[in-house]
Amino acid sequence: MRRIYNFKSGDTILLHAAAGGVGLIVSQWAKLLGLTVIGTVSSEAKAEVARAHGCDHIVNYSHEDVAKRVRELTDGVGVSVVFDSVGKNTFMGSLDSLKRRGTMVCVGTASGPIPPFDPVLLAMKGSLFLTRPALADYIADPAEKAELAAEIFGHVGAGRIKIEINQRYALEDAVQAHRDLESRKTTGSSIFVI
Repeated sequence: MRRIYNFKSGDTILLHAAAGGVGLIVSQWAKLLGLTVIGTVSSEAKAEVARAHGCDHIVNYSHEDVAKRVRELTDGVGVSVVFDSVGKNTFMGSLDSLKRRGTMVCVGTASGPIPPFDPVLLAMKGSLFLTRPALADYIADPAEKAELAAEIFGHVGAGRIKIEINQRYALEDAVQAHRDLESRKTTGSSIFVI
C-alpha cells in the first residue's frame, strides 16, 4: 500500500477477494489513505462484510462482468490500481479494469497461475504496469522494514485497521480448512489453534 504506487486521495482501486483476510486489511488501509474502493465478492453475505470494512462499491463476480461494472462505476476511466489475489481467473478482467498507465498488482494466485502472455498486451491496453511483489524485497533494508512494520502495526494497535479472525481450525482439521478456503466459504482471516 505504501511502496508500489504513489496513491493520492481520491484515487480508485479494484480489490479482488475483498471479504478475505488480506482484502479486509487492504480496504481499511485504503480508506485511511482517502481512496475509493471497488471490491469483488462471490455472495451478498461477503458483500456486506466488504462494505462494513470500507468498500465503497461491490461487484459480485458470480453474476456481474467485473471490468464492465468497473468502467460503469468510473465513468469509463478505469481504476488506478488493481490488487489481484486470484490470478488466472481474473487476470484479463483486471487488466481491462485499469485506466491508462494503471498498475496491476498480482498478490496471489488463488485460482492458479497467470497464463503466459505477450507483454505487448500491456501497451495495447493503455501502457499498463504489472508487478508481482515479494515481501522479502520490501523488507530487505532493516530501516524500511521497521518503518513499514511500524505503520501497519500502528494502525492495528490504534484500532484503525481491525484484523478479523473469522475461522479457527484445530491443526488436525487442516484439510477442512483448505477445502473451506478453496470453496470460498471463509471471510476474514483463518487461523489454526494449536
